[in-house]
Amino acid sequence: MEATPARARAYVVCAVVGALWCLLPLPTVHAPWWAVALLAALYAGCEQVARRRFAGTFYPVLLAAAFLLPPPAAALVPLPGALFSHVEQGSPWLRRGWRAAQLALGVWAAARVHWALGGRNAVVASDFPYALVPALAAVLAFCLVLTALDGGILALAERVPLRRAWRGLFLRSLAPIGVHGLAGLMMAVLWRSPYGPVAALLVLLPMGVSWWVFAQYHQERAAHQATIRALVQAVDIKDGYTRGHSERVGQASMMIARELGMDDSRVEVLRFAGILHDVGKLGVPTRLLRKDGPLTPEERRVIELHPEYGHEMVRGIGFLGEARAAVLHHHERLDGSGYPYGLLGSQIPESARVVAVADAFDAMTSTRSYRRARPVSVALAELSRCAGTQFDPLMVRALVRALGRCGWHPAVTADEVQSSIVFPPSPTVSTGMRG
Repeated sequence: MEATPARARAYVVCAVVGALWCLLPLPTVHAPWWAVALLAALYAGCEQVARRRFAGTFYPVLLAAAFLLPPPAAALVPLPGALFSHVEQGSPWLRRGWRAAQLALGVWAAARVHWALGGRNAVVASDFPYALVPALAAVLAFCLVLTALDGGILALAERVPLRRAWRGLFLRSLAPIGVHGLAGLMMAVLWRSPYGPVAALLVLLPMGVSWWVFAQYHQERAAHQATIRALVQAVDIKDGYTRGHSERVGQASMMIARELGMDDSRVEVLRFAGILHDVGKLGVPTRLLRKDGPLTPEERRVIELHPEYGHEMVRGIGFLGEARAAVLHHHERLDGSGYPYGLLGSQIPESARVVAVADAFDAMTSTRSYRRARPVSVALAELSRCAGTQFDPLMVRALVRALGRCGWHPAVTADEVQSSIVFPPSPTVSTGMRG
């Protein structure tokens, strides 16, 4: 972190000072120090495994400490694991000090809230469901402290606006930390039971397995996204005139899907559909994609094969789901005059109807080798004019509403060559067959 701004370093120092202040009452605290040492060693071991295998942080032990120990003693538990953790880049001790201070403050806040609400007695007596109330409050406090500190360091180190730095951090963290909190509560209750610490440690086994499965899912998802990025980059390199087009079609498809009220999983699939819709261009000769003049009928037939090429490329990628149909059918038209199969109306998959509108919109609002970009208002008017014959009116209206709320900032995807040429409007939308 040699390039870390001075204000970010000062922020880290303040966090460290805050953590030390939380530890000041330690000499007067009556705590089972063997339990503190055992939990600290357990957390350090779990943290090493988590960092190397799962690329995450294992919170159940920390939250169990917050439920079992006085606040200053609980704040000690994360220190060995954080201070001796592996750091791959930047200033190791600055990063370690930051992580140790952040976790110590979070655990201290969770323990304070838990004890203030009588959680200790509830844990000792196994008083359910009341024990869940202080535990939930402690988890909320822990999550708030971590996300508040994370947002602050992001704003100072990366110069991100505060509102943007904190946006969504708490809500994204709450669910996974809540699950870890439940495991920590189970550990604490078993620890205080006649079965003792050994039974408490057994809670970590199913938690570790479930976390491993979750980590595998995310690794697989990351691999899928890396594959998609590689395909899109290959298309962008092959057809430089439409660089960035795929990402923008994915964004517009996502806007339409959200406006239609689709659930998050379908929205994500529609985003993939938009991103991959032109992947079949990898099978089209580059000279045709980059040709400045009009295409011959034979050249046009070759380019019209790209949806089928694309479908063959993505057919084996199971997680894409209905996105594969969008890749194959995004050039179909409601009146049956599209390609590759001339489908009519509702015969065209819904995903393809969404991507068709998004594709045409971005093609019209982006500069290409054969024409200049059109204003957003003109593009929307053209889409509305062709709704019912070329495009699904429902999708067009959804895009209009979404743009009315969020706006659109089209980017130029190629140098403005031949910028003096003005093309007359065609009977149908010029969607940029080559893009």
